[in-house]
Amino acid sequence: MNKLNWHNAQIMASYGKFSQLPALTLPEIAFSGRSNVGKSSLINKLLNRKSLARVSSRPGKTITINCFDIDGKIFVVDLPGYGYAKISKSEKERFGRLAEMYLQSDRIALLVQLIDFRHPPSKDDVMMLDFLRETDTPHVIVLTKADKLKKRERERMREVYKDWRNIVEFSSETGEGVEELRAIIEEYSQ
Repeated sequence: MNKLNWHNAQIMASYGKFSQLPALTLPEIAFSGRSNVGKSSLINKLLNRKSLARVSSRPGKTITINCFDIDGKIFVVDLPGYGYAKISKSEKERFGRLAEMYLQSDRIALLVQLIDFRHPPSKDDVMMLDFLRETDTPHVIVLTKADKLKKRERERMREVYKDWRNIVEFSSETGEGVEELRAIIEEYSQ
């Protein structure tokens, strides 16, 4: 297996329309999840960068498909978050269609589905996981913000997720789960 140089990363472009995406040339690893679940923070941690992917404490910041070239071997694709209500209906519909078109395309080598570990999955999270299973989309579930849970809370939340497969517990603060997730991504980037 060819190891990726995770430090060799650069933003390629941001796309507001599906038709703007270039032809598929490398495996694409897409990141999906609710608004403010930590997609950009996770991407920055994976790439050993502080701000390659723009991070905001305000939900709904990512409204385009953002593509990053990793070592000239894969593209990491940051999809708009779902479930955030404090934006205009037309804007919500626009980036909802954008993400939906991407998810229904044949571009995805692996989808990294992020869920906030502190909470049970939302209806939107469950819908997304049902979609991934129904379409046989290769995916891994990343439970973010693991560092925010005390030991007892973590054990309680593990019970909520006990029947789920392909789970990585992750913290962008401590780096927990980084190496495990990198290994999974490298497996799908061949």
